[in-house]
Amino acid sequence: MKEVEFNLLEEPWIRVLLPDCGVREVSLTDALLHARDYVDLAGELPTQDVAVLRLLLAVLHSVFARVDVAGREVPLYYSAGAPRPSTDEALARWQSLWKLGHFPEEPVREYLARWRERFWLFHPEWPFWQVPEASVGTEYTSAKLNGELSESSNKLRLFPAYMGVGKSEMDYAQAARWLLHINGYDDTSAKPKGKGLPSPGAGWLGKLGLIQAQGNNLFETLMLNLTLLQDGESLWGAPRPCWELEAPRSAERVQIALPDNPAELLTLQSRRLLLHRDGDKVTGYTLLGGDFFERTNAFCEQMTTWRAVEGKKDEMTTYQPKRHEPSKQFWREFPSVFAQRPNTRPPGIVRWITRLQAPGVLCLDRKSLVRFRIAAVKYGDKDFFVTDAFSDELSFHAALLDELGKRWRLMVSEEIDRCQSLAVAVGHLANDLALAAGNRAKTLPQGAKEQFYFQIDQPFRQWLYSIDPEREEEEERESLLAWQRQAQRIARDLGAQMAEQAGPAAFAGRSIDKEGGKGKKDGQEKAFYSTPTAYNRFLNQVSAIYSAGGGA
Repeated sequence: MKEVEFNLLEEPWIRVLLPDCGVREVSLTDALLHARDYVDLAGELPTQDVAVLRLLLAVLHSVFARVDVAGREVPLYYSAGAPRPSTDEALARWQSLWKLGHFPEEPVREYLARWRERFWLFHPEWPFWQVPEASVGTEYTSAKLNGELSESSNKLRLFPAYMGVGKSEMDYAQAARWLLHINGYDDTSAKPKGKGLPSPGAGWLGKLGLIQAQGNNLFETLMLNLTLLQDGESLWGAPRPCWELEAPRSAERVQIALPDNPAELLTLQSRRLLLHRDGDKVTGYTLLGGDFFERTNAFCEQMTTWRAVEGKKDEMTTYQPKRHEPSKQFWREFPSVFAQRPNTRPPGIVRWITRLQAPGVLCLDRKSLVRFRIAAVKYGDKDFFVTDAFSDELSFHAALLDELGKRWRLMVSEEIDRCQSLAVAVGHLANDLALAAGNRAKTLPQGAKEQFYFQIDQPFRQWLYSIDPEREEEEERESLLAWQRQAQRIARDLGAQMAEQAGPAAFAGRSIDKEGGKGKKDGQEKAFYSTPTAYNRFLNQVSAIYSAGGGA
């Protein structure tokens, strides 16, 4: 068996989507240099695509933070003895790459050739994304490495996606993809080998409410997420990806300083890993906890949503990454992600896209559509195991993010608040109908809310997609009123359907002790529940939701 094998710069392993909807495996070099020829990444899971995307971005940051499009050495970070760069230079470099329409071959190939020895999947000293010292870590089979299974020896899947040898081994290309994934999304089940060590928690990507910009092809996606300015405002430090370290970090569970450059963050080694192979197949791996840092105010991370954490008196509000909920459509997060409400912080990638189309910059056409995608895993108790992986996407006019679109962002946020109120009203109706029928199932209101959000999901996305902040005020008003009428109609139709299905017992109704009246003797207060009274109450609630805010 060769000690040095499978170079990721030359061997095909990254799955890409072709224009004809076919899928092909290509090398890391090919994925970058021919990115415009591929529609998107096409890994086994959306979260795997995130991990691969961040590796490609780390390479691009490492190259174009140092050289311009022509390959001339002009750093975008402060370097002793060199002129201090400006934010305008960073924007100009990004714009020149965007206009070129592909990544220039010479500087990319020159950089990758310099670090070629660090990209061997199997190497006695520098195995890619691994460290030999991880051999003493917790042992897992390839079934745990495979994110579609995430199956440990004491937690077997009842209906797994793979069977037989598909669970017990994988080829080098597949192992390379899942290697990136397990580093970013690993759970907390592995126990430390050393004593008294801190807990790093889940992998860094698993802690995030990850969000990325999406282009029309892989080149555009990479470019839109190539944040050459932090939060669209300030320059980064010098790039330090993991393969440029003089020696790989191998100590277990190490708390490091917050990275000041995206290349270091994008290649964060959350886990110490070492693949095991038998012949030409990977059969498992060993794992130790790796690098971590304090996630409070970790604003170097550009690809996450944030949640405010209120401090004590006279203490400033801090922010931590806010995970996505698999049961919550992405558009319902619009107010906190795009609208800049009080005590919210937009993701860095949103600030960056906004800067790219700002007056005087105009790297992006304000009339174009922008897409944002989220991808995440859902963990079980205390992040001890992975239960689900999910993704969602949202599209709207780029102008919605700039100053002209500010009024529309507020309107969209208000409509989402109204949708939430409608869902609550639907939930109340479900509860009242259940009481009228003699059913006290506590899950009925939540199920009704989910049904409402399911029915309103596509109509809301279509309305958001249609919004053009540059339209005339009269058109704007009519578009808003049309949407409000549609939202109310969806809620009322669902309410009517629920009332029809409540049954004859609910229609006849019954008197029930009011909450808090249980145990009282004669004269205790009662409330009467029936389908007609519940439905009329619901219709009044729907009308009040819009009349109170001056809606339709």
